Amino acid sequence: MNGLRMKKTLTVSLTMAVAAALMAQQHPKTIDDKALRDAGKTEATAREWITYGGNYAETRFSPLKQIDTSNVSRLGLVWSVETDSPAGGRPEATPLMSNGVIYTSLAWDVIVAVDARTGKMKWRWDPEIPRQHISQICCGPVNKGVALYKGKVYAGLLDGTVVALDQETGKVKWRIKDTFNDDTILTAAIRIVKGKVIVGSSGAEQAIRGYFSAYDAETGKRLWRFYTVPGDPSKPFEQPELAMAAKTWHGEWWKMGGGGTVWDSMTYDPALDLLYIGVGNGGPWYQQLRSPGGGDNLFLACILAVKPDTGKLVWYFQETPGDTWDFTSTQPMILADLTIDGKPRKVILHAPKNGFFYVLDRVTGEFIHGNKFVKRMTWASGLDAKGRPIENAGARYKKGPTIVSPGPQGAANWQAMSFSPITKLAYLPGQEISYLWNPVDATTWTYRAGGLNTGVVGFNGPFGRGGGPPDPNRNKAAYTLSPHEPAGAAKEPQANGGFLVAWDPAANKERWRVSDAGGIGGGGTVTTAGNLVFHGSTAYNAETGKKLWEVNLGGTYCNPITYELDGKQYVAILARGNPNNRLFVFALDGKAPIPPVSR
Repeated sequence: MNGLRMKKTLTVSLTMAVAAALMAQQHPKTIDDKALRDAGKTEATAREWITYGGNYAETRFSPLKQIDTSNVSRLGLVWSVETDSPAGGRPEATPLMSNGVIYTSLAWDVIVAVDARTGKMKWRWDPEIPRQHISQICCGPVNKGVALYKGKVYAGLLDGTVVALDQETGKVKWRIKDTFNDDTILTAAIRIVKGKVIVGSSGAEQAIRGYFSAYDAETGKRLWRFYTVPGDPSKPFEQPELAMAAKTWHGEWWKMGGGGTVWDSMTYDPALDLLYIGVGNGGPWYQQLRSPGGGDNLFLACILAVKPDTGKLVWYFQETPGDTWDFTSTQPMILADLTIDGKPRKVILHAPKNGFFYVLDRVTGEFIHGNKFVKRMTWASGLDAKGRPIENAGARYKKGPTIVSPGPQGAANWQAMSFSPITKLAYLPGQEISYLWNPVDATTWTYRAGGLNTGVVGFNGPFGRGGGPPDPNRNKAAYTLSPHEPAGAAKEPQANGGFLVAWDPAANKERWRVSDAGGIGGGGTVTTAGNLVFHGSTAYNAETGKKLWEVNLGGTYCNPITYELDGKQYVAILARGNPNNRLFVFALDGKAPIPPVSR
């Protein structure tokens, strides 16, 4: 081939490549069921971050490895953008990235689309939620994130509606009411499974009745709803499982609701066609108020496996029977395939608020093993052979002020755990924290619709936020009496503060721990094939826990993501509270300065 012909061939090839790139921009890739099933499995499908946990298993593992242990110290800011997040809230969302655009939700359900290359705002949508609507509803005007599917952006909102926006313009395609009273809000990240929008309720502190629902992604038509707490037993139950669940309750719990909201954890196994749901705490918190006489109170603090086409229950596993400590099971769960005791197992990994790390068979719900991941645990001494906690005497604080570890903020919370199929370790941000539990007087306490109904001094009377008349001795009881601790507490080491732990779920034990890592305050984690685990804006060697990179972004860290554009790997994270919440994007040799925190 002569030089002229070669030159013409190269020119034609280059022209065709440019044309193909332009056509790809004009015809963006569609996120469909196949894309969601394949998400994050290979380097090619991991170039985008198209669903909450990076993939259906929610491992938050990326096969990308351009950034690794040898060069992560060169990571620098490429761009950042102030999101103009409304005042009065904080960011909790995991951003998504597709077709070169980052999509995320902010405080008060504002949703934005940002150019992933430049940080330029593409569109911004504000649902204009009435500010007084959630003035007393836990836990602030937050949103965990959006979902992408077939050209639409989906979100659950604080006014109880589910919305579908046009992915290119941000214009509303449909919006429907999901909740049935003003006490119930939506803060969970939406998941899309088999063309269905899966959304869970929030607001258990109002003692409402929890549930999760499925909607047709195209039309918004409701397809089914699963109630996590039984209603009035004198009326027909909405689903057959509730007749069994009602036998584990006492009194007239349905007059308040019972709790059991579903405000975060959801995963899906396409091979088994099972949708896994984490269920929240009881409402009121103090069990003697909602279910006098005790009982397991199903399906509070459970993992549920249901069929996504019908919502039919396949199995359940309860982690905190008769919850009375706000020990939700809504913390992120992970699906993994492990070899345990020489046998291959399909498992669920879960580290809820109660401080135990559980490994369950995800086919059957069988408890395989579990162990505490906190140093100080006083509410229980361990788990029995079936995974039921062995409670310490006095932990239920029925006789007055009692210090219990962990506290209601949890040993873990919504900040994401991740799992590496390379190291076979889970990376969990947690915290050591205790709480002084002091129940209200059950003879004078009354339920108040629209207010916080925890039944615990410190969340009711002292702050004037519902639950009937305040305890006249609240200050003395809460602050000057000598509270007791549950039996066995003296044996537990004193500990406090945040940590990051690398947990071996097959061996049921810790591999390494960083005690000054900020814990849940440092945001969630993501791990990569570059042998890295990112915890907020810090990176560690995934094998050893050695810190390799860190930058201070000003606090309020969310769950990070990583993606690839134009052959370059990026790490993105929402950080900072109001008034200058920002989206930060990093890459190797980025040179942009970190904007100062304004006050």
